[in-house]
Amino acid sequence: MAPSYYNSNSHSSSRDHFLEPPSLFSRILLSLPPSLAAQMQRLWSYYASASSERQTYAPVSTASSHSRIPRGWQRWHPRQLLSLPHLFVLAWILALLWGERWVFQSSVESCGWGSWERWPKEATPHHLILIADPQLIDPHSYPGRPWPLDKFTMMHTDNYMKRSYISLQNMLHPDTVFFLGDLFDGGREWKTAHGNTNDPSWANGLRPSYEQGFVETWGKRYGEDFWLHEYDRFGKIFYDFWNLAGSKAGPWQRGRKIISTLPGNHDLGFGDNIKIPIRNRFETYFGEGNRVDVIGNHTFVSIDSVSLSAGGSEHDTREITKPVEEFLDKVQSLKRKAVARELSIIAGEEKVLQYSHKVEDISKVDFKNRPTLDPGPDAPELPTILLTHVPLYREPGTPCGSKREHWPPETPPKGQLTPVMPDHRNAISISRGYQYQNVLSESDSIKLVKSIGNVGHVFSGDDHDYCEIIHSDAKNNAREITVKSTSWAMGVRKPGFLMLSMWNPIDAYGIPLHSTPSGHGSASTGAVTMESHLCLLPDQLGIFIRYGLLIGLTLLALTIRAILTPILHLTPFSSSSTSSSPGEGDIPLLPTNKQDLKRSPSSTDTSAAAQHRASISNSSTSSTHSNPTAGLAPRSSAARTRSVSPAKGYGLPASQVRFATPPLINGSGGYPSLDKSFGGIGSGRYDEDFGKRKNDGGIVGKQRTPLGIMWREIWTSVWRVTWVVVLVYLYLARYG
Repeated sequence: MAPSYYNSNSHSSSRDHFLEPPSLFSRILLSLPPSLAAQMQRLWSYYASASSERQTYAPVSTASSHSRIPRGWQRWHPRQLLSLPHLFVLAWILALLWGERWVFQSSVESCGWGSWERWPKEATPHHLILIADPQLIDPHSYPGRPWPLDKFTMMHTDNYMKRSYISLQNMLHPDTVFFLGDLFDGGREWKTAHGNTNDPSWANGLRPSYEQGFVETWGKRYGEDFWLHEYDRFGKIFYDFWNLAGSKAGPWQRGRKIISTLPGNHDLGFGDNIKIPIRNRFETYFGEGNRVDVIGNHTFVSIDSVSLSAGGSEHDTREITKPVEEFLDKVQSLKRKAVARELSIIAGEEKVLQYSHKVEDISKVDFKNRPTLDPGPDAPELPTILLTHVPLYREPGTPCGSKREHWPPETPPKGQLTPVMPDHRNAISISRGYQYQNVLSESDSIKLVKSIGNVGHVFSGDDHDYCEIIHSDAKNNAREITVKSTSWAMGVRKPGFLMLSMWNPIDAYGIPLHSTPSGHGSASTGAVTMESHLCLLPDQLGIFIRYGLLIGLTLLALTIRAILTPILHLTPFSSSSTSSSPGEGDIPLLPTNKQDLKRSPSSTDTSAAAQHRASISNSSTSSTHSNPTAGLAPRSSAARTRSVSPAKGYGLPASQVRFATPPLINGSGGYPSLDKSFGGIGSGRYDEDFGKRKNDGGIVGKQRTPLGIMWREIWTSVWRVTWVVVLVYLYLARYG
């Protein structure tokens, strides 16, 4: 007699309870190897459950829609992708993109030229940017700082300046960039290939105590090769991105320039501590520190003020001060020649000095009246701007204004309209120490201004914070701005750079073509030819604080969810990791090896499953236990000859037909050797739904405690967020 198919709720055997025989798909599966049949059965179940109504009995089910998905696809399930850990991964990626990229772009974009310039519509100003004190972090910056903290500091300061500079080039595209010194932090310490760079005997004991123990190590480990490496590092941050937005200058400008010749005390040293080989190396690669440039119809005079300061020393410093002293002696002539050359270019006829070809007796040559391009003292002159690393002298307590970050200006008494004087907290301290001096001496400051002549503006660095003052009559009432450092490691929360917009149209004779009342204080009596704007960069420490807050929020939220998982019976995030491992989660529907036939019954067998197996075993008309070693139950000839079955399940009510026992393929996963002992299909460690493990979390033989579930949830969720976030951060850090 053919095998019968019963409703799972039936407890009696009757011919009226027969259902339709197995479908063609089930018969095909029966003819396949067991392992292949099991895999095809899972795929069929997954697609069938997604497309058909969920209320019908699934022919092959693995207990839940999530477990029906093949192992390789479970991690891409929408429910898994939208889990809380993955939402935090998304939040972290957005936070890192903001903190490592977007915040730099938005900060620089807010400083656009058009947002603060006040020129007429027809103006074509020259755009210049002043960058002060990049001071690349090196072993001199934080001696004794352990690895990897020192490398992290170096990497992050470089990335900070590189991202700022890339945004500067992309969004502002200046015509000229000037650096105001202190390009390196320990440049004065690294030995040269030739020459004596040791401290003089009179300088012994002047170094700070924290540096004394490292001097010998620096001398052995860091020399010419290391300095060249630092030079290349500086170039990779600033030179490599100079033409990032193109090499073309702005309208009516004659080209673009980047000038980084001005030295600082961290590049050469200060005063009588400067070593000639160190200075020669710097000038060999960057250029002479004393120079004159005509840019945007303004004359820029750069002065090596750290060498000039050696003149007040009690030691013999003539070799140190000689270049700057000679430059100051002829600086006004150099200015006139530079202006004359610029005017000749405007007129379209560049002048070149030519000598007649003749032989002369050197003793009779008149060197005082040699041919020259200097047009003389009555020649036209352009507005003069002084660039110096060290600020000019001012009275102690001279306030720096409201843009200074270290301390805001003191509030003046009621009725007082002028700033409080002195305001020592808001001022640059008048002090000095080993290898530094906060301001030049008063005599050197006056000497500079008078030697250069017609100085209307002064721009300096060294202090790392912003300061704007107007000098006394002795210094030509010049307006001086000390530019903020561009590095976040220089003691300011918000670094920055200074933007200059210069518009001074002139004719071929140097006569201004445009004049406008200035209204910029007592320092200006003519037309305004320059406007300045302080552009602030992101607060890096604030970015780190936000990262820390997000770390705390991430750990708190994931911990709370892990605690609530066993309490509220939430879907564990760790279940996807568990089921994806071999031997966990779903198991083969059919036996695939001899070990499958020897599996012992589980103690977790439910009574409902046992009754179901008993009903099938007792009502079957053909024995499924006749062959203990067979993997599938035999079918009788009567079943194979049956071709038509009653349409309504042999008279069964509709409700019973709907929940009838599944076709034979659903029972083919039973292991006869185990059925014989326990009277059912399959062993006790599997339920009637084909291989779903009865134990919590899919772990065989071990029931997880709530505390174990919580710990596993915390570990798996935090680890998932951590490794993704770390990889994204390393990628952003690696590529600047």
